[in-house]
Amino acid sequence: MFQHLFAEMNKMLQEIARDYPSAEGESRNDLIRKYNMLHRLSDKVMDEWLVFAEKLSEFREQTELQLEPEDDMPQQEAPELAMESFVRGQGYYKLLMYGKCIGQFQEVIGRYPDSLAARLYLAMAYLQEGEGDAAWAHLNHMLALIRESKLKAMVYNALGCIRASQERFHEASELFGLSLLHDPALPEPNINLEVCRKKGGKLQFGDQLVSLL
Repeated sequence: MFQHLFAEMNKMLQEIARDYPSAEGESRNDLIRKYNMLHRLSDKVMDEWLVFAEKLSEFREQTELQLEPEDDMPQQEAPELAMESFVRGQGYYKLLMYGKCIGQFQEVIGRYPDSLAARLYLAMAYLQEGEGDAAWAHLNHMLALIRESKLKAMVYNALGCIRASQERFHEASELFGLSLLHDPALPEPNINLEVCRKKGGKLQFGDQLVSLL
């Protein structure tokens, strides 16, 4: 229902971020107006959504109503996905409100510390906030829980990017090697190993990891 709205908002924000550094005069003012409009819209959407979520929660508690899965959707086995904090955290992440997203998912892992989904949201939100060590803690916690080789490879790659961004290139290279060990076909670790060799360049965290959210 809201996917189109969020897609358009994200597209406009990406365009603003792309054009703003080189914009001047009226063009820059137009970008600022667009940014302010997005900010007001995101606040309005979030306020209305949170009010509605509270009403849903109150109704469920009063009636002891149990949610049933949609006919065309498999039932989710992870209980944390039904938490209000999880739903709100997802919304904050999609609206690029990473600080508030972190607060919600901290509540989730307080109750479900081994939730891969919550840990991944937290790690990506911390990365967006530039807090590499905090992101590292959650990604590292995930490693012991992951069974699928491709996902483990992507997490090792992300850990390597954190160390490389801290200019700890030897550790980063080892992590990229572990990533390739779990999935030799993953392209990002090879690119990142070259960044480590040159001690400079753009690191590739991997779009696939982000798309898991």
